[in-house]
Amino acid sequence: MSVQGWARILAFVQLFFLIQLVDCDLVNSKVSRKIDLSTHLPKITISITVENADKKPHNAYHVAVPEVYAPHVASITAKKSTDAQLNVNVESGIKQSGAVLYRVGLDNSLEAGQSVSFEVEIVLSHVLQAYPAEIVQAERQLMKFNDNLFLFSPYTTNTQTTTVVCTNSNLESYTKISSKVSENTITYGPFENKEPFSQEEMVIHYENNSPFLAVTNLNRVIEVSHWGNIAVEETIDISHYGAKLRGPFSRFDYQRSQDGVSSVKSFKTILPASAKDVYYRDEIGNISTSNLREIDGSIEVELRPRFPLFGGWKTHYVIGYNVPSYQYLFNTGDDYKLKMRFLDHIYDDQVVDQMTVKIILPEKTGSVQFSAPFPVKRLPDEVHKTYLDTTGRPVIIVHKQNLVENHIQDFELRYEFSKLMLLQEPLIVVAVFYILFLTIIIYVRLDFSITKDEASESRMRVASLIEQIQGIQDRRSALYQSYDDAINKFKSSKDATVFNTNRKKIDTDHKTLTQQISSLLSKLKSEGTEISDKVVELQQLDTQMKEQIGSAINYAERLLSNKLNKSQYLEHEVQINAKREELCTKMEALLSTL
Repeated sequence: MSVQGWARILAFVQLFFLIQLVDCDLVNSKVSRKIDLSTHLPKITISITVENADKKPHNAYHVAVPEVYAPHVASITAKKSTDAQLNVNVESGIKQSGAVLYRVGLDNSLEAGQSVSFEVEIVLSHVLQAYPAEIVQAERQLMKFNDNLFLFSPYTTNTQTTTVVCTNSNLESYTKISSKVSENTITYGPFENKEPFSQEEMVIHYENNSPFLAVTNLNRVIEVSHWGNIAVEETIDISHYGAKLRGPFSRFDYQRSQDGVSSVKSFKTILPASAKDVYYRDEIGNISTSNLREIDGSIEVELRPRFPLFGGWKTHYVIGYNVPSYQYLFNTGDDYKLKMRFLDHIYDDQVVDQMTVKIILPEKTGSVQFSAPFPVKRLPDEVHKTYLDTTGRPVIIVHKQNLVENHIQDFELRYEFSKLMLLQEPLIVVAVFYILFLTIIIYVRLDFSITKDEASESRMRVASLIEQIQGIQDRRSALYQSYDDAINKFKSSKDATVFNTNRKKIDTDHKTLTQQISSLLSKLKSEGTEISDKVVELQQLDTQMKEQIGSAINYAERLLSNKLNKSQYLEHEVQINAKREELCTKMEALLSTL
């Protein structure tokens, strides 16, 4: 027997066992299938009426998806006509004969002879094929969709119809078996009495210029702070996977004739209504071509990349914001629950190929439990270290592939955290500043030099000596005024005894101060500085001042003993005062240069 013959027998055997694994006594009495191809995400809505032709009850129904499409199934949901959601999951182990089965759990067992109606919605990603694969800037984008003309089901189907909705009425070609076209809608059927897993190829080639955007990688970081804030940052790689642009891009033609209908200029991201401090940037920096406005219950951000996205083009950006923690973080004692969206709305009809969510919790968090409304892959936890941390903050990492808008749902993260740990950061800040100031205090009081700096120490000693000399000179200048006061009192009282007593006391003080300056002068000379010459000159000026004071006393005594008339005395007094003023000016100028 040929290889092809053995392959046919093997396929028949696999199909036989596959049929035995499901409830083959169920019958699809009526099926209405709608395939929406108006966007880049085909949505297949199947309205099914199932009848139990068996004698025993059944509590599950199996939806079959061709194995070639199974990796592209982004979402599959089921609900009754009353909008009650039904449980859907992949049937473990049933993957044979080119089919993957999804189990739909029924609320109530379907008894013999009874029937039930429900609706199944399947969202596929990356199944539309650009044909041609490359187009120039002004061309329209054509897509090809391949599927089974009949419902691919493990059950017998009595009657079924299929409706295909395209973007517009521009159809290049389509399968014409039992078909009817009305504008952008193709209707197939009805088809009667089809066996399980009946197949007939259906090909739709049509125009579709909707944004073929895909987030190839999304890193979502949620940093939780018990001080009232939750920071969210998303790093997004987004690409246009439609027909690739062939040839050059003309910005002039793009602006003038608005060609490039399949390109993407901008898209709208929806953020929570409480979002604040929103930023949008890439590797170059902040992107200012964006608009933010508040709408009912949310914030709409219009993101405009630096360049329009054509087929095969991609961009990378970061968007972040802050939200108050009281809206998403709840606690009872030390038990906390974080409830936030696993995925936010990035753009209409979004698809995310790879997504990683990192949740950074406060330090010393324990007993972490993560739950999501759909299957996710929990990766090993990491540790994130930042300022004021000791052991680091635990990071919960979750990964998910092939996400669409149906995955915009809340996850729950439960953990334990002691409120006393809130004091850790303030205490660390206090301790750091205490140690810093203590270190500065110790440092400024210690000399860490290996050898002494003689020149620096000499300058310090000279500065100290000069400061002392300036202070003594100020006191000595005050004595000059004391001499004047004693002379004036002597001329008015004519009491020589009192005058001599006062003069003797002033002379003693002056002599003491002069000796102190002389002692300091000798120390300055030992330092070898030129300033000592100026101090010597200061002492000479003081001697001259003392002589002028002596002359003033002599003329006053002669005046009182009638040896000198008043006019002569006044003439001598003017000369003495002029000389003293000159000496005082020189001494002040000299002191200022020390």
